[in-house]
Amino acid sequence: MPDFRLPADDLEFAALSLLWELREASVRELHERLGAPVGNVYTTTAKVVDRLRGKGLIERRRVAHTFVYRPAVERRDVERARARQLMNRFLGAAPHAAVAALVEAAGDIDPQLLDELERAIRDKKESNHGA
Repeated sequence: MPDFRLPADDLEFAALSLLWELREASVRELHERLGAPVGNVYTTTAKVVDRLRGKGLIERRRVAHTFVYRPAVERRDVERARARQLMNRFLGAAPHAAVAALVEAAGDIDPQLLDELERAIRDKKESNHGA
């Protein structure tokens, strides 16, 4: 698994998501699509890009007189790490009670979610036994 730190906030994640979509872009391009529409100044976008690069999430290369940035990490790897982090926070020190509450809430929201959870658990168990 690649070595990276997760985006710290919504702005960092939005910039990374935009890079996944565009494949590569300059800070100016990111700012025009992400920062300017919400009233952020250019330097805010530049700082976000620097933070993402420092976290190992993006990389840059020089094209003429401009740096162009692209994702260094696959979206699925970041999403898995974010889900793991969220589950660790959610489950805390008493994971059994939290899992039971999650299952109950899922059943209340949509009973079919329970079937999907059951399938996902079965698939995970099978993949762990095969590994």
